[in-house]
Amino acid sequence: MPAGSLRYPENVSAGTIHVDRHESDAGSWEMTWRSAAPHLQDHVRRYCGYVEDGRPLRRRELPSGDVTLIVSLGPTIRLRGLEQDGPGERHASFVAGLDDAVTVTEHDGVQHGIEVNLTPLGAFQAFGLPMSELARRVVPLEDLLGTEAGRLAERLDDARGWEARFELLDAVLAARVAEHRPASPDVAWAWRRLAETDGRIPIGALTEELRCSRRHLTSRFREQVGLMPKRAARLEPSPRRSRRAVSIPTTSITSTPTAPARASTT
Repeated sequence: MPAGSLRYPENVSAGTIHVDRHESDAGSWEMTWRSAAPHLQDHVRRYCGYVEDGRPLRRRELPSGDVTLIVSLGPTIRLRGLEQDGPGERHASFVAGLDDAVTVTEHDGVQHGIEVNLTPLGAFQAFGLPMSELARRVVPLEDLLGTEAGRLAERLDDARGWEARFELLDAVLAARVAEHRPASPDVAWAWRRLAETDGRIPIGALTEELRCSRRHLTSRFREQVGLMPKRAARLEPSPRRSRRAVSIPTTSITSTPTAPARASTT
């Protein structure tokens, strides 16, 4: 995943592509952003295509309220927990569920791929499985999609430019969302209320308004969001934040000088 501490630009209208570029003696990277199609925006926050060519890098990725899908178009990366020993597991395309711990990623200097930030409820519907099976885990995409995972990477690699890739993802994700049942209305409502109050609303208040038991709500949350309600709410990002935007480069492998990024909007 590219170095940097960028945020998805707040002044870019829906459907507009925004590009951030960086060049220095240490190498170069480029990130191309676009929000999902309007009919998907309850399920998918944004896409980010990235290309990086530089020195080997280790980075800490902060917890995020998104379920992150990576479709790799280049070399693998290594991932491990902050407290875990060893080099970590190598992954190409994968899905990372909600996690309230820091993850360490490492790569050998070259990256190329697409990051898709899904809402937890969007991921529940797109993948058609309990989010508890993804929570605090990194799962190879082929384990979720089978041979479709490889075909998706090939189609994205063959597409001409980022806009064509994002349009392909719009179509693929819309089809998957249509195939599976949506999140329960009570979970969707409670998730929205937790987000609106930054997690401050008591669980008892939620269950009282929903007229359900705490056990019922907790069970539904684990199935459809992945974590317990309060723990999940602490991860809920603002609409413009992404896992990539809050990554923190470290100097364990190499020190990367920082230079101003150049941005363009098309």
